[in-house]
Amino acid sequence: MADAEAGTETTAEPGTESTTEPGTEAAAEHLDRPLPEGVRRRVVGIAADALGGLPPADLPASLRQYAKFTPARRAKYAGTALAAALESEPVFRLRIADRLRLGQPDLVKALEAGSVPGAADPMDVAAAAYLLRPAGWSRLVAEAGEQVERAGAEGAAAEAARLVEKLQEELAELRSQARADLERQRADSEGVRKEAESLRKKVRSLESDTKRAQAEARKVHAELEAAKSAAAAERSAAEGEARRLKHRISELETAVEAGRRSAREGRSVEDMRLRLLLDTVLQSAQGLQRELALPVTQIHPADLVDAVVPGSASPHDVARRALAEDDPALLDQLLAIPQVHLVVDGYNVTKTGYPALPLEQQRIRLLGGLAMLAQRTQAEVTCVFDGQDLDVPVIMAPPRGVRVRFSRTGETADELIRRLVRAEPQGRPVVVVSTDKEVADGVRKAGARPVASILLLNRLARS
Repeated sequence: MADAEAGTETTAEPGTESTTEPGTEAAAEHLDRPLPEGVRRRVVGIAADALGGLPPADLPASLRQYAKFTPARRAKYAGTALAAALESEPVFRLRIADRLRLGQPDLVKALEAGSVPGAADPMDVAAAAYLLRPAGWSRLVAEAGEQVERAGAEGAAAEAARLVEKLQEELAELRSQARADLERQRADSEGVRKEAESLRKKVRSLESDTKRAQAEARKVHAELEAAKSAAAAERSAAEGEARRLKHRISELETAVEAGRRSAREGRSVEDMRLRLLLDTVLQSAQGLQRELALPVTQIHPADLVDAVVPGSASPHDVARRALAEDDPALLDQLLAIPQVHLVVDGYNVTKTGYPALPLEQQRIRLLGGLAMLAQRTQAEVTCVFDGQDLDVPVIMAPPRGVRVRFSRTGETADELIRRLVRAEPQGRPVVVVSTDKEVADGVRKAGARPVASILLLNRLARS
C-alpha cells in the first residue's frame, strides 16, 4: 500500500487486518456535519454484507447477535448498531475495509493512490473513503453528499416542472371538458323544454280521453245494473222451478222405496224356504256321521309328502340346486326367498371388483348398484363398511332401500357383520356377501348363508 501524506498504512494479504497508526493526519480528519444519508446507507450495506464472513470473536459485542441474519435483515434491524460500531471502533472498520478491498480492488487502489476514478459512482467513492480513511476522505464524503443533494434538488426541480406541465395539461383538458359540458347542458335543456311541451300536450289529450272514458263507464254501469236486475228475476224463477223439481223427486223416491220394500218381502219368503231345506240336509248329514262314527279329519294326504314349504324355505335349501357359485341366477334365487336379509361386506366387494378407484367412489358405485337390486327384489339390504380408520365422519345420503353402516372405532366390519347376523331371529333367511373365509365361517355357524363377492359383482354387472 502507498503511504498517505500524514500517515502510513500497511496492507496485509487479502482477508487479513490492516491498521492505521494513531495520530496520523488521515485519522485526525473528521466530518463537519453528519454523514449524508445516502452514504450512510451504502456504508451500512457494505458492512452488513461483510459481517457474515467475520469470525464472531472479531465482531463487537453489540453486533454478535446479528451475525446469523441475512445481509438484508442485518441492514434493516442492525443499521444503527453497524453505523455506531464503524464510527467508534476503528479495528472493526478496518476489518470491513479489508473486505471492501476484496470486493472492489480497483476503487480501493485508486483512492489509496490519491485519485478518484471518473466513472465511479460518487456514493461508492464516499463509502469506500469513509471506511478506508485515506488522506482527504472527509472531503470526498462531503463532496459526495453535495452531489447527492444537487442531484436530488435537480430531480425535485425536474419533477416539479413535470408536475406543473402535467397540471397545466390537466387544467386545459378540464377547461375544454367544462366548455363541452356547458354546451351539452344547453342542448339538454333545450331538449327538456321541448319534451316538457310535448308532455303538456299529451296531458291535455289524456284529460280529454279520461272524460270520455268516465262517460262510457257511467253508461256501462247503468247497463250492468239493468243486467243485475234481469239476472235476479231469472234466479227467482229458477229457484221456484228447482223447488218444484225437488218436490217431484221426493215423490218419485217414495214410490221407488215402496217398490223395493215389496220386492224384499217377496224374496224373504223364498229365502226362508231355502234355509229350511238346507238345515234339513245338514241335520241329515250330521246324523249319518254320528251313525257311522266317522272321526273329523285334521290332515290331508298331501301334508304327508316331504318337501320344502314356501314359507319355511331357507338359503341352504336353494344351495342344493345345480348352480355355479358365481352364477347370478343363484343370487336371484336366494333373494326370492320371503323376508330374506342381504348383508354386504362393502370394501370386500369393491376391492374385489374395482380396487383402483378411491374409497369414496367405490362406496358410491356399490351403493348405486345395491339400490337398484333392492328396488327390483324388494329384499332388505344392509351394506357394512370398515370405519375404524376414518379420520373424519363420512357425509353421505344412503340410497333408498339400502341401510348403510360403518363399524365403530376398535371394531372391524367383520365383527359388525357377525353382530348383525346374530341379531336376526332364529329361522329368518340371511345371506352374507363376503370373500373373507373367516367371515363366511362365522356367519355360517350363526345360520346365515355366505356367498362370494364375485357373485354379487356378476349380478350387478348383469343389471
